[in-house]
Amino acid sequence: MSIQAINTDPMLPDLFQIEHIRRELSDTFTLTLAAQDGKTDFQFQPGQFNMLYQFGVGEVPISISGDPARSDRLIHTIRDVGSVTSAMAKLAKGDVIGLRGPYGKPWPVEDMEGQDIVIITGGIGLAPLRPAIYHILANRKKYGKVVLLYGARTPGDILYRKELEKWRGRFDMCVEVTVDNAGREWSGNVGVVPNLVSRARFDPLHTSAMVCGPEIMMHYAIKALNSADVANDQIYVSMERNMKCAVGFCGHCQYGHNFVCKDGPVFRFDRISKIFSVREV
Repeated sequence: MSIQAINTDPMLPDLFQIEHIRRELSDTFTLTLAAQDGKTDFQFQPGQFNMLYQFGVGEVPISISGDPARSDRLIHTIRDVGSVTSAMAKLAKGDVIGLRGPYGKPWPVEDMEGQDIVIITGGIGLAPLRPAIYHILANRKKYGKVVLLYGARTPGDILYRKELEKWRGRFDMCVEVTVDNAGREWSGNVGVVPNLVSRARFDPLHTSAMVCGPEIMMHYAIKALNSADVANDQIYVSMERNMKCAVGFCGHCQYGHNFVCKDGPVFRFDRISKIFSVREV
């Protein structure tokens, strides 16, 4: 299904009002947005992103992190790491921002039906994968085993903690969480998230894997999947890099012969594996 941008002018944002702000972590927050003109149908596919515009400051690409089955609101989880996101972190309920999108190629969740699903992510990388998780759980009978492996720096950096606990309580889903560093109060896994792959149970010949997070984490997660006999053409990665225009005009996100904003951000790994290992590309 082809998803069209909300506005016919690719560079002109629509106005959205902040309905709700949720502080997730000390440097991470979630905005729930509603169209100022009353529109309520904003269909998107898991893995797509929007461009969010802070008036007087600039715009940034942010993955949509809400439920794709709910098209009346748009939800974005944002990390405060730059001038635009820092300005957004100071916004209040009722404030207005610009938005254009959705853009990008999604996680191919419908093509993965009938397969075991392995999801590996770290830090805020869980946000771009949350819509895919929602879709898979809403259509649970269409998939085999579902494994979610998530890593964070410390227990205090775990994103969507209550939701992870809810998913972990399901009988039809395996959820493992690990942290790089922890004190005595933490009784869970300690170590990097790729280490969890060898402990997960799935059929490697009938598995689709989705990986999102820092590139160093993805590098070792893919190596761990390969060691478990998951081939590169069964692995999908999100190459969320520094995009600027989202429509391929500026060339800021060129990745080899691809543009991440137009040809991604989701790529089947065998199609970018050679360039993925090249530093600073």
